[in-house]
Amino acid sequence: MPSPAPVEAPASVPVAGSDTGTVPVQTPARTPAPAATRAPASVTPAPAAAVAGQETVRQIAVAGAQRLEPNTILSYIRLRPGDAWNQAAGDQVLQELYATELFSNVSVDYDAGTVTINVVENPVVNRILLEGNSRIKEDKILPEIKLAPRQIFTRSKVRADVARIIELYKRQGRFAATVEPKMVSLAQNRVDVVFEINEGPKSKVRQINIIGNEAFGDGELKGEMVTKEARLLSFFSSNTSYDPDRLAFDQQKLRQFYLTQGYADFRVVSAVAELTPDKEDFIITYVVEEGQRYKFGDVKVESQLRDFDSARLTTGLGMKAGDWYDAKLVEDTVE
Repeated sequence: MPSPAPVEAPASVPVAGSDTGTVPVQTPARTPAPAATRAPASVTPAPAAAVAGQETVRQIAVAGAQRLEPNTILSYIRLRPGDAWNQAAGDQVLQELYATELFSNVSVDYDAGTVTINVVENPVVNRILLEGNSRIKEDKILPEIKLAPRQIFTRSKVRADVARIIELYKRQGRFAATVEPKMVSLAQNRVDVVFEINEGPKSKVRQINIIGNEAFGDGELKGEMVTKEARLLSFFSSNTSYDPDRLAFDQQKLRQFYLTQGYADFRVVSAVAELTPDKEDFIITYVVEEGQRYKFGDVKVESQLRDFDSARLTTGLGMKAGDWYDAKLVEDTVE
């Protein structure tokens, strides 16, 4: 009786090329046919993940890698040999690799069971340069920039840095400032990143509107504010520049003024600063609610202290019954 045919050991199938990485795929072991009939050796069925009539991934190769190892790139994706191949699987590979922000371009090819991932790596930052900044010096701007030399360049990092530079100029009152990032390509897949800055003029307060005031005119109320409207003669005054902190202070100044005029219920409903279409100046609009005006009722001093002359102190008070209520006068009297 003839002896059984030997079982062949599994073989690994490598992909050649220094720029190409592979995941080894084992060829199915050949099993002997029954002794009586000895049919020709055949390949075992596809793994359970594959469906009859559907393409199956047999190996995955990476092309175009420079700094990154192919196995590192393959660790970013979930696709593995033995998985079913379809358009959705290819789209998933693209999505997963772009999510790493390590590549400027990725494409996926499939041919007879072999998936080839072609990548173009993002460049490495060589230098960070600033152009056009004179009002704010480099030692103030550079700490706001998180992208640094020897880091991998990504567009999301650049966008975040642009936003931080613009915010720095806003804090200086320059709301019209713009920042344009540029890339200068160098050898060995390196780039210089240049932030071109247009500082623009310092934003002024073009107009102050007050809505809801009836007891006092706009001019009188504006006179109580620290912020002033930019006019030809006051153009160089620092008080005409827009300052969010000064806006809050002016609201308090309005309230203090009304409280000295008998309006104990006065409140600022809203204070809105809108940038003009040319992005150079601001229009500030206050909506106020004056409320009812109050007078003092009976005013007297009472005390349980011995030898305390309440009547004499009452006559020395600065307010009398029938006078308009004045919160500052009450505060000063108590002090």
